[in-house]
Amino acid sequence: MIEDAPDPGLYDPAPQRQRFTWPGGKTVAVWVAPNLEYYEIDPPPHPRRKAWGRPHPDVLGFSHRDHSNRVSHWRMADVMTKHGFPGSVSLSVALCQHHPEVVEDARARGWEFFSHGIYNTRYAYDMSEEQERAIIADSIATVRAATGQTIRGWLAPALTHTPRTLDLIAEHGLDYTCDLYHDDQVMPVQTKSGRLVSIPYSLEVNDHYGFFVYNMSGRDYADTLIRQFERLALEPGSVMCIPLHAYLIGQPHRIGPFEQALRHIAADGRAWIARAGEIVDAWKGMQR
Repeated sequence: MIEDAPDPGLYDPAPQRQRFTWPGGKTVAVWVAPNLEYYEIDPPPHPRRKAWGRPHPDVLGFSHRDHSNRVSHWRMADVMTKHGFPGSVSLSVALCQHHPEVVEDARARGWEFFSHGIYNTRYAYDMSEEQERAIIADSIATVRAATGQTIRGWLAPALTHTPRTLDLIAEHGLDYTCDLYHDDQVMPVQTKSGRLVSIPYSLEVNDHYGFFVYNMSGRDYADTLIRQFERLALEPGSVMCIPLHAYLIGQPHRIGPFEQALRHIAADGRAWIARAGEIVDAWKGMQR
């Protein structure tokens, strides 16, 4: 007989489902997570994962993603602002040095920032505790200096982790993680210290997965966002995240359908359109 594997203990495996409404009597909280990222053209090699599918330096991969920081960020951000969607930015904090104008535009729009590591081409696999602590501390200091904000959230660089990542971000005072994909509601995370919660972030309606994994057209992706919203709006207390990459969603042939999806959600009347920190605060307020 095979011995049962232990539960990893990240969160309650069988929580009580809560049904409640968000501020204003809204049934679903909707937040948009633009990934403002920086990819190195010739990153240091990692033994467990290649940064690029092509040999370094990868001019094609680098320049494709740099479209975000030259053109498509503004195209995406203007559509979001037009329809009343603030951003909660998953930030490669090196962008503060490489493209401060992008970070400043997001700050001026009133967007919230959380860390997505330093570069999206540096992975957490096999990091020592000292290295991981240094990245968290660097993220806090760099974003504070560039924007005046103190980050509250974390999305691991390129979605890579160590077994201690959640404990370390909680210890450093962060109070939400986007690194768990297990629920459609805000949920507490079990850590050694702090009061960390998981806010729903989505791989299923992430534009990267939509276009690179599921091979969707722009219209297919917009329809998926609408269907995701329509179902979650029927489940009070749910959270819908729209994770974006400007070099994908901000392309001229995709921005129109995306705007139609935002217009639909904004006009529906059941969505509380908010920043990630506001959603976490509202949820915590209801737990007292």
